Amino acid sequence: MPEQVLVIPRATVPGGCSFLGIRPASEGDLDRLRLSLRSHGRFVARTAAEQDAAYKQLIPYVVVRDGAAIFLMERTEAGGDPRLHRKASIGVGGHVNPVDAGDDPLASALRREWVEELHVDWEPDFTLIGVLNDDTDPVGAVHLGIVFVVDAAGRPVAVREHAKLSGRFVTTEELRAAWDRLESWSRLVAASLLG
Repeated sequence: MPEQVLVIPRATVPGGCSFLGIRPASEGDLDRLRLSLRSHGRFVARTAAEQDAAYKQLIPYVVVRDGAAIFLMERTEAGGDPRLHRKASIGVGGHVNPVDAGDDPLASALRREWVEELHVDWEPDFTLIGVLNDDTDPVGAVHLGIVFVVDAAGRPVAVREHAKLSGRFVTTEELRAAWDRLESWSRLVAASLLG
């Protein structure tokens, strides 16, 4: 069975989708999005969702910080798609799937992706910073990020898929040096975080 992902009609996204980058959001904004999801959200085949810009696939997206340092993940050459080799990201996250269904599928997917992608022995405190949108390319046009920040506060963080990814905390200067390798969403989030 094909992967099912949670989508919402772009016309029902509170505040709309006519922006590029991160729009700051409050818990009230997130509550309005949850209400819209209850009325208009549904699970559809990912293959169909990737082709229909009338809908937005929701992606919980977490940036891990430790003071001024940001956790940077880079794909190794062990991955299957050569186009992704050495690509870098500052976001942990993924699609909302039927396994996340319930009162708050966004929160469920956020926690599931956190556990699947990172090895940590501490409980994160997810702080909402905003909604991420990029309609300038076909991939961004069908996705909407809900961006959170977690403070590691000196605690260890590691990636789970060592064969495909490496991860480490980097300084602002190191992040800027990796800019050309950053995925588009990571660039937008980094630009917002770095001012």
